[in-house]
Amino acid sequence: MSTNTERKIAIVTGGSRGLGKNTALQLARKGVDVILTYRSKQAEADAVVAEIAALGGRGVALQLDVADSKSFADFASIVKRSLSTYWQRDSFDFLVNNAGVGIYGPLAEMSEAQFDELVNIHFKGVFFLTQKLLPLLANGGRIVNVSTGLTRFALPGYAAYASMKGAVEVLTTYMAKELGARGIAVNVVAPGAIETDFGGGRVRDNAELNRFVASNTALGRVGLPDDIGGVISSLLSDDNRWINAQRIEVSGGQFI
Repeated sequence: MSTNTERKIAIVTGGSRGLGKNTALQLARKGVDVILTYRSKQAEADAVVAEIAALGGRGVALQLDVADSKSFADFASIVKRSLSTYWQRDSFDFLVNNAGVGIYGPLAEMSEAQFDELVNIHFKGVFFLTQKLLPLLANGGRIVNVSTGLTRFALPGYAAYASMKGAVEVLTTYMAKELGARGIAVNVVAPGAIETDFGGGRVRDNAELNRFVASNTALGRVGLPDDIGGVISSLLSDDNRWINAQRIEVSGGQFI
C-alpha cells in the first residue's frame, strides 16, 4: 500500500482527450502519476503520456472500452502488472471514472440501442469497473465519479444521458457508505456545459447553443476543460480529504 513518501498514482478513464486529459495533466502538475485509459486513439493517449513526462511525472496509457464489462477483469490484471512494472507497487490511490459519450436524442426518438450504449458506458461501466479495481485501490484512497449539471436542470434531448448520470450520483453515495471502512472517500463532480469535442462538439461548435448557455450562466461564459480538471485534482488532494459523498457542481452558476 502507498506511503507518504511515494508518489500517488491515479487511474483516469477516458484520459486521452477532453476533461480526462485535462484532469490527468492537472494531477501531474500536483505530483501525481497517472494511468490513463483510451478506447481507440492510442496516438492521442501517448501524447498525453509525453506531456505528463514533460511535467516530471510518469504516465501509462492502457486500452479500455468501458462499455465492455466482460473485459474489466483482464484490465484489472493489466493494471496490476503495470503497477508492479512501473512503480513497484501493488496498489493505486485514486480512481476517476470520467470516460463517456454524449448521445443527444429526444425521448420520442431515442433508440433502445442508444439507450443501452449509455447504460453500458455511464452506469454499468462505472459500477463494475470500480468493483474490479477495488482490490487494487489503496486504503485511504479516493474515487471521483464524473456526472453532469443535467441531473439538476433539464434540457430537452438529454433524458437518457442525464438519467444514467443520476444513477451514478446515487451509486456514489452508496460507494461512500460501503467503502468508508477502508477510509476511501467517494464524490461526484458535475460539470456544466463545457467546450470540448464531447457529444460531437455541440457546445463548442454551435454558436447559437454556446451563446444560449453563456447567457444562462452566472459567470457569463461556457466552461472550459481547465475549469474542471483542477477541481477534480483538488478533490484528490489532502486538503479535501474530509469531503465525502458530495455532489460538487462545476458550472459557473448555470441555470441558477
